Amino acid sequence: MRIKACRKAHFNAAHRLYRKDWSDEKNLQIFGKCSNPKYHGHNYELVVAVIGETDPETGFLMDLKILKEYIKTEVEDYMDHKNLNEEVEEFKSLNPTVENIAYVIWNRLRKKIAPQYDIEVTLYETPRNFVIYKGE
Repeated sequence: MRIKACRKAHFNAAHRLYRKDWSDEKNLQIFGKCSNPKYHGHNYELVVAVIGETDPETGFLMDLKILKEYIKTEVEDYMDHKNLNEEVEEFKSLNPTVENIAYVIWNRLRKKIAPQYDIEVTLYETPRNFVIYKGE
């Protein structure tokens, strides 16, 4: 049986949306108050889905305790209470938009989760603004 198993998580982080090659005025025009040079923060809500066939012996798609640990080490420990622009390696050269944060999370988890499973990352930056990345 093909199924999607999900795990929710949460982390807090600060960031600034801007391009180094643009003036402060252009960054403000494009990114608005999110380009604040003093940064701003979000309480991110994360849903990680693993999709595939269940194991006929166990009935599990994947042991969710293992997925919980992967999320802890690859996302929470790595990004929680961090300034993404300054403390997270990928964002030293990548603008930390919610889209790019989801992309980075997906890639970090993809390295841990067995390749026979598809994964999907849903990341809420606010209760009404979120993105979904499936590695496509």
